[in-house]
Amino acid sequence: MYDLASKCSVLLAKDFAHSAFTIILNEETRNSRSLYVEMNQTVITIYPRLKIAKMYNFSSTEENCQVLDQSPENSTMNSRQGINKIEVSDQKGVSVSCDFQYDLCTVTLAGWHHGVSAGLFGTNDNEAGNEWMVPNGSFTDNLKEFTQSWQVSKCSLVQKKEKPCPITAKQNICKTFFEEPHSLLR
Repeated sequence: MYDLASKCSVLLAKDFAHSAFTIILNEETRNSRSLYVEMNQTVITIYPRLKIAKMYNFSSTEENCQVLDQSPENSTMNSRQGINKIEVSDQKGVSVSCDFQYDLCTVTLAGWHHGVSAGLFGTNDNEAGNEWMVPNGSFTDNLKEFTQSWQVSKCSLVQKKEKPCPITAKQNICKTFFEEPHSLLR
C-alpha cells in the first residue's frame, strides 16, 4: 500500500500482451478522481464521488466515437449498478468494482491474465521481486520514480500518440475524447 501524492493520472494496470484491458486513475478538477476502464473496445469512466459512470464504444465495426449511454447498460461488458456500487466485467476475466459509499475500487484478474499486465498494481505474476518494474522493463525501489514512470497525463515523460477521430455526426464525442482538459487522449 502506498499514498499517491501525484496530481497526475497514472496507469494502474494494462494487459501489455493482448491489450485486453487498461485501467487508469485520472486526476480530475478539484481533487476529484475518476477511473478509466477500457475493455472489449468499450471505455467506461467511473466517477466515484459523483456516483456516476459514462460509457463509450470505439469499435472499428461501428461508427467511431459512438456514445452508448450515461450508464453501463447495453454494452459488451457485463455490468451491475446499485445505489452505492458499480461492477463491470468482461468474458476474459477482468472485473472492476467500485463501492461509492466507501470510495473504494477493486480490480480482479482471472488466472489467464497471470504475468501479462503491468502498472502501479504490479506485474500480477506472484513474484514479489519484480513488482516495482517501470515501463522500460527495469526495476526501482524508489516510490517517486516508480509512480512517475507510470504517469499518463500531461506530466508524463513519455509522449503518447493520439489517434485522430474522423469527422462524423458524433463530433461532440470526439471533442470529449480529444479536447477536454481531463481527456487521456488530448
